[in-house]
Amino acid sequence: MIVYLHGFRSGPQSGKVRALAERMTTLGLADQLWCEQLPFAPAEAIALVEAQIARCEEPPTLVGSSLGAFYSTWLAERHDLKAALINPLVLHPGLDPALFLGEHQMLYTGERFTFTAEHIAQIVALAPPTLGHPENFWLLAEEGDETLDYRQAVTRYAGGRQTVLPGGNHGFTRWNDYLDDVLRFAGLVA
Repeated sequence: MIVYLHGFRSGPQSGKVRALAERMTTLGLADQLWCEQLPFAPAEAIALVEAQIARCEEPPTLVGSSLGAFYSTWLAERHDLKAALINPLVLHPGLDPALFLGEHQMLYTGERFTFTAEHIAQIVALAPPTLGHPENFWLLAEEGDETLDYRQAVTRYAGGRQTVLPGGNHGFTRWNDYLDDVLRFAGLVA
């Protein structure tokens, strides 16, 4: 099973989720994908995903994008799971978490929400200082990411599998080229 965690302000309606769902449906694997709208509050998002992980009969593979990749990192470390991370958020001294503060709107549902200092503290609390199992991670990053510095992710996920591509953007423009590779990484196809 793949448990997909979307990014900040995104949702299950994103192009990446839809492309993965279509590919899995084509292969008869539609029932092997879980992706729900994550609550904007980090603690609530983690609780929702942990409840899904607990319902899985076999250990799932996490796939996360941006903030969802950050959550996937914490969950993979906590539950010893594999995780494919698309242009992940990496906390580092040059990143000002205050950039998230304030009012935002979900891209697909239109829901408005306010991200507070308490939410920032919840994110910071989820940042393990080092990775105990870097071999469980596959970094998928594009150097043209206009939102996050891909070099921070390359450093953070050293020791894991890395696919770093020139150009692109934060949405990871070549996602469709890697769908079957992600399914292989998850053990869903040979």
